[in-house]
Amino acid sequence: MKVGYIRVSTEEQNTARQEVLMEQLGVDRIYIDKISGKSKERPQLKEMIGFVRMGDTVIVESISRFARNTKDLLELIDLLTEKGVEFVSRKESIDTTTPAGKFMLTVFAAVAELERGYILDRQREGIAIAKSQGKYKGRKAKAVDEQLWEDLYTKWVADEITAVEFMHQMGLSKSAFYRRIAKS
Repeated sequence: MKVGYIRVSTEEQNTARQEVLMEQLGVDRIYIDKISGKSKERPQLKEMIGFVRMGDTVIVESISRFARNTKDLLELIDLLTEKGVEFVSRKESIDTTTPAGKFMLTVFAAVAELERGYILDRQREGIAIAKSQGKYKGRKAKAVDEQLWEDLYTKWVADEITAVEFMHQMGLSKSAFYRRIAKS
């Protein structure tokens, strides 16, 4: 069975181009994630890995859609190999049924990881420049009811409520909560 895996980084991004390719390749089943590829913790990826069996072929549009770093890519390929599943990446013309394909897979994975690093560096540089020009100030802090904060803070310090209860009542994430506590 031909099994397609499609990934885009956000809910807003369109998967149509990758879906058309899968249709053209005669893929029998498609799994789609709309989440960053920097982690292997993707629901549809996990489901696909659980679904595929010996003799199946996993097809992706490009390596970057499957994994964003060499370690994750090679671990995912090992999982597929253990199950007797082949891997094909159309963009890079990689097919793990051949020794040359396995070698090229490792090379392209390293290149994809390098490119991700470059993208992150450019992003950080751009933000730093924008900040220095006063054009970027980051996301606005969530408005907090100061009276409620003081009341809950007093209860929390007195061990009358837990940090989790405090965060929940304030509607703050863990990181926002602890940033605010550090300033207190």
